[in-house]
Parts: sequence; structure tokens; C-alpha cells
Amino acid sequence: MNKIKSGGIDRIEMMHTFVRIVEGGSLSSAAVQLNTTQPTVSRRLQSLETRLGTKLIMRNTHAMKLTDDGERCYQHAKKLIENWNALEDDLKNINDEPVGMLKVRAPNAFGQDQLIAPLVKYLSDHAQISVEWMLNDSSPDFINDGIDCAIHVGDIPDSSMVAVLLAEVPCVAIAAPSLLNKYPEVKQVEDLSVLPWVSLSTFYRNKIVLKNSAQQSCHEVEFSPRLITDSLYALRSTIVSGVGVGVSSTWVINEDLASGKLVHLLPEWSADPLPVYLVYPYASYYPARLRIFLDFIRQVMPTLAGARPPTPRV
Repeated sequence: MNKIKSGGIDRIEMMHTFVRIVEGGSLSSAAVQLNTTQPTVSRRLQSLETRLGTKLIMRNTHAMKLTDDGERCYQHAKKLIENWNALEDDLKNINDEPVGMLKVRAPNAFGQDQLIAPLVKYLSDHAQISVEWMLNDSSPDFINDGIDCAIHVGDIPDSSMVAVLLAEVPCVAIAAPSLLNKYPEVKQVEDLSVLPWVSLSTFYRNKIVLKNSAQQSCHEVEFSPRLITDSLYALRSTIVSGVGVGVSSTWVINEDLASGKLVHLLPEWSADPLPVYLVYPYASYYPARLRIFLDFIRQVMPTLAGARPPTPRV
């Protein structure tokens, strides 16, 4: 039987490093993901090429490109690593108890508010798990960020990923009484275009479509926003301050509506609810920590305040 190491470097480690180089696009990116140095990554690549007796990557100061042998090696290496992970998980964890580090990207506002209680429960239920909880509202970059899965609000731009629709978040038009007192009463949807607006750049900037389900009609409201932000919290605070009308997820402003700080404008009109997806890469094997988190978040998400089960797609 061959030894598992070659020249002091584990073969699995060499293959893993090679995959990270290819998917990260550079040795420096691989070094960041592997929490090591670029010389170490370069040494592992050279050892792998020496071991296999072929050049895998052609490099210069500006770019790198896989050779034909490198492309074949990459495909084999991905399968080898998946099989190795499956073997380790099976032998070390026969009870399917999740272990290790799970890296999750979640929306900024949702991830520091509504999702914290479920996250705490997941951690308390599984003592051998650690979670790296990364918050931002951009589209997930699984390779460069090294994440296992993402909770994403809004449409999914990358069709190459698995995307499971978890829930949807209702969105309504709101304003502060201090703003409304300065303008004629809002009686119909057309009156909204007269008011100043603030907008959420990730979902609408200069216009938004509102729908009246009872009348089965739509109306597009166009505006020049006085403020554009990518933060739900900044949007809510600005609207409360009377700067302008806005459309917000209901979970952010429910308490303000109840206290009278905000007014729900034209309740019969609403924006399309925002879909909430669980997104992760396709793979032939998923470790227990990811499988159990996926099942857990599927059950939890539709029950959160301000979320609801998704409307069936026709």
C-alpha cells in the first residue's frame, strides 16, 4: 500500500490546495481560503506536479491557465476530496452528529435580528458545531468567500446553484405622520407620486410596482428618491424621521406601525413579497453539519415574525 504522504505533504492536502487554486483563480486567493501563506500553496502545487509528473497550471505575472492535464486533475481532485470527506464523516460520526465549522452568509438586517434565535438554537442543539456567520446583502460568492450556504433575499442571479425557496417577506408602503401632515391626504395610489421618497437600492431605486389583489390591478410609482440606501435599518430610521415615503419589509416596521410612529399607506396596495432562498453549490456529498442546517432552516424560516410560507408558484 502506498504511503499517504509524499515528501512530507499529505496527498489529500495537495489535492485540496490545487482545487482551491483553480476555484479561487490565484495562489494568493487559495492561501487566504486555506489560512496559510502563498509560498506554502506554491510548494504544495509544485509537489503535486512533481508527484504526477506533469505541468498542471501555466502561470505568468498576470494570469494562470489550466493545462489539459490540469483540467483532468481538477475534475478527479474534486471527486477525490468529496469521497474523502464522506469517508471521514462516516467513520468519525456514525450517529450523523454534525461537527466542525459551518460558514453561512446571511442578509445584513435579517441576519442580525430575525435569524439570531434560530442560529442560537442550532448551536445549542449541536455542541460540536461552530458557525462563521457572515452578513451582507450582495449575491453569495461561494468560492472566494469559502461559504457552505447562503440565506438570500431576492431573486437568485446564479442558476448554477441549488436554490430552495424557504419563505417570503411581505412589503408595504409606509410614511411618518410628520411627513403626511405636510401634504394632501393620500386617498389613491396615484397620490404617492406627489410625496418625497426614500428607496432601498437592493430592490428598488427610482420606481416600484404596487399591486391591488382585490382589484387585480397594478400601478407603477416613479420617483426621484431623496435618499438611497442598501440598509433596511437606515431606510426605516429615515422614514420614521419624516424624510420620505418608502416600501419596507413588514418585520422591520411592525412595532412602529403599532406605536403610531409610522402609517401604513393604502393597505389594499402592496409590493411583491421578497422571496427568501437557501442557496448552496451542487455536490455529490454534503457533510452532516450542512445537511442538518439545511433541514433546520427550511423548517424555521416560514415561522419567523414578518415571514410567511411562500405563495405557490403557478
